[in-house]
Amino acid sequence: MSHADYPLIFERGRRGRIGCNPPVSDIPRLPLEDLLGTNAVREPAVLPEVDELDLVRHFTNLSRRSYGIDNGLYPLGSCTMKYNPRVNEVTASLPGFARIHPLQPQQTAQGCLELLHDLQMYLAEIAGFDTATLQPAAGAAGEHLCLMMIKRYHEERGEGETRKVMLVPDTAHGTNPASAARTGYSVRHVATDAEGNTNLAELRAALDDSVAGMMLTNPNTLGLFERTISEACDMVHKAGGLVFCDGANMNALVGVARPGDMGFDCMHLNLHKTFSTPHGGGGPGCGAIATQRNLEPFLPAPVVVKRGNEYVLDHDRPRSVGRVHSFYGNFLLAVRALTYILAYGHDRLADVAKHAVLNANYVRAKLRDVYPAAYDRVCMHECVLTGDPVKERTGVRVLDISKRLIDYGFHPMTNYFPLIVHEAMMIEPTETENKETLDRFCDALRSIAEEAEKDPELVQSAPHHAVVGRLDEVLAVKQLNVRWKPASDSTE
Repeated sequence: MSHADYPLIFERGRRGRIGCNPPVSDIPRLPLEDLLGTNAVREPAVLPEVDELDLVRHFTNLSRRSYGIDNGLYPLGSCTMKYNPRVNEVTASLPGFARIHPLQPQQTAQGCLELLHDLQMYLAEIAGFDTATLQPAAGAAGEHLCLMMIKRYHEERGEGETRKVMLVPDTAHGTNPASAARTGYSVRHVATDAEGNTNLAELRAALDDSVAGMMLTNPNTLGLFERTISEACDMVHKAGGLVFCDGANMNALVGVARPGDMGFDCMHLNLHKTFSTPHGGGGPGCGAIATQRNLEPFLPAPVVVKRGNEYVLDHDRPRSVGRVHSFYGNFLLAVRALTYILAYGHDRLADVAKHAVLNANYVRAKLRDVYPAAYDRVCMHECVLTGDPVKERTGVRVLDISKRLIDYGFHPMTNYFPLIVHEAMMIEPTETENKETLDRFCDALRSIAEEAEKDPELVQSAPHHAVVGRLDEVLAVKQLNVRWKPASDSTE
């Protein structure tokens, strides 16, 4: 599809064209300069002027160019991109939830506070911790909050000035070292062993009295369960540190295993991943955190508590690290997450994790002869394959393979992560995809490998059927320019 078929809305506009007649105001009109002062008034903004039909067609066409989980398989990997059941939207749109006001007296919002309180307790139970809070607005915000609490823990013990190091595995999400640095820690990396676990010998060598804690993802970003997780946590604890669990991969464990039972002191839970609330795009998220009792005093205020028969927001928390979100986070995401949890219930919630693991292993087994697993053992919710054999034979890289996948109608998987895997292909199909869809996806990847053998240029120049072709990604990063500027005659 050429650009000419989808002109920008500015290019559709013609001066004086309108889509609706605004209601007549009964308030006297005054010049903006009189109301705001001349210094506050700039030149009129260049806005598109279009009729209603052009406006509807513009956004309809844009929606057709977007790809999301509602369009097809979204096997991103690392970030769980789950289907959002529509029943979540039904409950979130109920007037009693949708129209609640954050400044409403607590006595008139008891149902909403009860919902928050119950969700906190459910999350703590699912993750194996003593308590939880829903305030952080994103996963990175949640892990940053956990590190702030670990820092306060050491400060109160008189070790704040000595424990300045955070241990991070070499497979960690990029947000981990970033959050550690943001909290004031220096980062010390720990290598991975030959089976894809945290290398305990390296961990032992990295531990000393300068270590404040360790950030671990389990299952890790290789899609593997850390077989020595309890031993690793014990080692950090004996050295005086605490252990944070990056909960980005919790979708593999829900209802089956609990990080709190493995030895973790705190973790974050992405409601917008594991519990099927809308995800990505910079919109509102929820990076809830759960903690053991030793960190509870440092939770951000307010905390929803039950006193007698009443639910209240407890602001009296003198040891708190402080507020991390206005009011109590993104409330309607909590409504969606609780809907999801209650819809499955205690007995069936584990089925989600089991099917996610089954689907990932199905993909791993079906592709192993073309794209072998980076670590050849049963994976969890995602499989990390390598395109190294294809590259060695044909020169085609996994970036090319991903671009070619677009021509087959699939969203590409994550490439080149974790960094320790050459030509990494991280695939997370999630639990909701059926066998036929997984077969089509695997068949597409196998076909692309055959194309690479016969006609490498076909793959290396993909995509061929997308709205735009291969972009210069380095140029896009180095010289990012996303601002549209009107041509002199575009609105004439």
